[in-house]
Amino acid sequence: MAPTETETTTTPLTTLDTTTGGTPNVVDVTVHPLVLLSAADHYHRVARGTRKRAVGVLLGTVSRGSVDATNSFAVPFEEDSKNPAVFYLDHNFLENMLGMFRKVNAKERVVGFYSTGPQIRPNDLRIHALLKRFVPPGATTPPVFVIIDVRPDRQSIPTTAYRVVEEVDSGSTTTGGKKSGGGNTEVRKSFAHVPSLIGAMEAEEVGVEHLLRDINDPTVSTVANLIKAKMSGLSALTEKLVEMKDYLEAVATGSMKPNQEIIANMQAILNLLPNLNVDELVRSMLVKTNDMHMVIYLSALIRSVIALHDLVNNKIRYMDHEDGTVGGKEKKEEKSGEEKKEDGEEKKKGEDGDKKVKFKEEKKESSS
Repeated sequence: MAPTETETTTTPLTTLDTTTGGTPNVVDVTVHPLVLLSAADHYHRVARGTRKRAVGVLLGTVSRGSVDATNSFAVPFEEDSKNPAVFYLDHNFLENMLGMFRKVNAKERVVGFYSTGPQIRPNDLRIHALLKRFVPPGATTPPVFVIIDVRPDRQSIPTTAYRVVEEVDSGSTTTGGKKSGGGNTEVRKSFAHVPSLIGAMEAEEVGVEHLLRDINDPTVSTVANLIKAKMSGLSALTEKLVEMKDYLEAVATGSMKPNQEIIANMQAILNLLPNLNVDELVRSMLVKTNDMHMVIYLSALIRSVIALHDLVNNKIRYMDHEDGTVGGKEKKEEKSGEEKKEDGEEKKKGEDGDKKVKFKEEKKESSS
């Protein structure tokens, strides 16, 4: 199949196809566990240990802008690492798989596509344009793009969802200090972030619980799990703060255009932070921290005392066991000596009896 190329649109100002013009906006994207398992299996079968990525189609339903991805299937995909404009996606395979899935569940339709990323590639916009052909004609919500990060060291949610938006750059010329409308307007497409969720139905929750039974380690205590969760949350928070800092630095240097919505969200987040300069709050936090450290210290002492007590008891039992074995041998030897003595006395008595019987018999013979 021949590689697909993009088209650069230079038209007058038009409405954005994902926000206005009668087309509903994508509110959020819910990814089900079956999609995550299918994507992970697809990546391990096709691209494990390489720099390649796996691409597949998302199936599901859309309700009032909320996309619910309940199923997926893999698609044969190849791309040239040296030339980003060259890629291959099997259209015939995609059409055949869609026909079979419609026979199984007619309610599911194409809601987007996924990629194991872990970042956006230049070909993703081209794949999105190709996938729009397979969206049902009556559908108003455009397909979404979901990056499923299959790296095992990732601690946060492994999904990141995007929708396609159109950015309009209008150019105008000035003549004699007056603006003229002879400039061209260029419409460029780009990806905009959409909130993503991990949701599951009751049957899927039961299946996930059965899978986690083999993964969960019963030897790890609950406290260790809680500490690990806290550390994961703090690392994720640090990653997001660094990302916000990098964005603000890029905006300040002029390498990235400012987005008022993102800046407003950052300001709202900073406004929610408590004021740590209040003396009462600082004192209460110190008191609580000291109390927690005291509990940890006492727990460590009690644990050490219990361990030493168990060690002493074990040593005493071991010594008693050794003493009981030696005493048993001595008693057995004493018993065997007494038995030999009794046997000797009985043997002596038997010999004396035999002598008396012989003397009586000799006496009777002499008398006769």
